[in-house]
Amino acid sequence: MNTFTYIVLLGLLTLEAAIAAPMKNEKPAKKLRQIQVLPGDLLEEFAYMNQDALNFYDYEEELTINEPQIEIGRLTPSGNRVLVNYDSDYEEELIPHEPLDPGAPSVPGLLGPDTKEGLPTCLLCTCLSGSVYCDDTDIESIPPLPKDTTYFYARFNKLTNIKKGDFSGLNHLKRIDVTGNRISSIDEDALRQLPELVDLMVASNELVQLPELPKTMINIDASHNKLHSNGIKKEAFKDMSNLEYLYLAGNALSYVPLPLPESLRSINLQNNNVQQIDNDTFCNSKDIHYVRKALELIRLDGNPINLSKTPDAYICLPQVPHGNY
Repeated sequence: MNTFTYIVLLGLLTLEAAIAAPMKNEKPAKKLRQIQVLPGDLLEEFAYMNQDALNFYDYEEELTINEPQIEIGRLTPSGNRVLVNYDSDYEEELIPHEPLDPGAPSVPGLLGPDTKEGLPTCLLCTCLSGSVYCDDTDIESIPPLPKDTTYFYARFNKLTNIKKGDFSGLNHLKRIDVTGNRISSIDEDALRQLPELVDLMVASNELVQLPELPKTMINIDASHNKLHSNGIKKEAFKDMSNLEYLYLAGNALSYVPLPLPESLRSINLQNNNVQQIDNDTFCNSKDIHYVRKALELIRLDGNPINLSKTPDAYICLPQVPHGNY
């Protein structure tokens, strides 16, 4: 057999082997049958001449592809994520520490004292750095408050009264805002024992009487209630040496509540029933040199009074009152 024939046979065998070989990333068959392309005598002779080119043994090698690790997450009944590693023979649960139970004995009072509804105050309302926000929660009574409460807001609810013990022991309470409720009464001792109270907002309620307040007051807003002059105690504001803002608009007051402290900067008596102003209402008729520098704003518009009839009543003021002349 000449050399050319051997080369042709070698090329045929190489081509057959290439076709039978597995493609890349393709799993080969378990076994390959022995290739029979030549007569027996030629096959034996050619195999003897080129043992490296011909291999008629069974092909047993399997192609192995490294599978990427897959991380599968699922939720446990407690809501924590569990990581399952399928490259190993076990499951490893990576569960963070459970949060503290607010009701556990180890954290008493974390959400404040319980209300009549059976909920802690700071769950019914929002507590943040000494402030308690109970706006628009439909509460009908003042909830028990944490002892460190500084600012209390319960606007636009269904409150009908404020009782003596509602703010008992709250020695850091500075502000109470219960605007927009249905409050018709405040117990006489409900507020006057609060040592740091400076702001009281009870506007847009149904109050007929203003309770005694502590001398520490700076801002009082009792606008749009049902207050008559006999609903404010005599000399109610006299000793409030820090009082700056007094809002009593939209009531039924027939005269200005006197005396007014020297610290007062603004008094709003719009839309009442004030019918008379005296020379001593804002000034001191006995001291012609007296000047009341702090009182910059007086609103008397909406009252049945002609301010031009008492011109000497405003001589000590930086500005004349707003109203009818």
